[in-house]
Amino acid sequence: MNRLAGKVAIVTGGGAGIGEAIAKKFAKEGAAVVVAGFPEDPVQAVADEIKASGGRAVAFEGDLASEAMAKACVQTAVGTFGQLDILVNNAGTFPAAKELGEYPVEAFEYMIKNNIYTVFHMSRAALPELKKTRGNIVSAGSEAGHMGEPMNTPYGGTKGFVHAFMRGIAGEQAKYGIRANCVGPGPIDTAWTHKETGPMTAEMEKQTVEGVPMGRRGTPEEVANVYLFLASDEASYVTGAIYFADGGVTISKSSSGAQVPSDLKKEPAGELKLEHSKDGHTEIRNQDAGHMMGH
Repeated sequence: MNRLAGKVAIVTGGGAGIGEAIAKKFAKEGAAVVVAGFPEDPVQAVADEIKASGGRAVAFEGDLASEAMAKACVQTAVGTFGQLDILVNNAGTFPAAKELGEYPVEAFEYMIKNNIYTVFHMSRAALPELKKTRGNIVSAGSEAGHMGEPMNTPYGGTKGFVHAFMRGIAGEQAKYGIRANCVGPGPIDTAWTHKETGPMTAEMEKQTVEGVPMGRRGTPEEVANVYLFLASDEASYVTGAIYFADGGVTISKSSSGAQVPSDLKKEPAGELKLEHSKDGHTEIRNQDAGHMMGH
């Protein structure tokens, strides 16, 4: 199918994890994609892989929490592909897992910068172009933004902001033909939810998976499928919504995932060739807001 034929999309945080899956899913469905993210992340590799598969893509490297970089990213889309139809605010960070009294202030400030400033600046920069195409924004919320996140209370707070921010945009911008929605992932099989590559301890990882009624992590492609629907014209009457792709976490009351038989815990194979599901960094990184590269 070509549900996004003729569309142009920006996917922030597009170099790894869920972002890679969204970028490749959109390209597979006919969209031209700007794969945007930090220079350290494999955004260029993802863009190259899309092009090697017959799709259209360009990489944009820079710190999108900067107003100037956000505007430059939007201009890369318009300058390269002629328009902008879809903004996916997927970029975000998960730098620490501690009780609030021990939570590093540096980690909190880093999360505010990357989980809130980026969404604000990218959405604001994209609106003039989205008005021209009657486009839409889909942002990464989280079940943590709905329920809170013990051992990472600031993270849930940043995602609660994103939920309210998107709903506000949905109401405010509807008169221009712009839709705005959120996808709320639960535990997904990326670097963030593994003790070897993220901030979780072994016990936290075990509890996280067992707290999912379906008894497993979701895959990046399963989440990308929800983004695809919301970004497509099939969701033309959907705005201000939060679609949870969480295996039932938001309705769970216990560690019900531990009761799921092993054969039902297997992740679906999917269709996309994802090379960077466990790539990307979770630790705090210093960024020069002036660094930009378009390819």
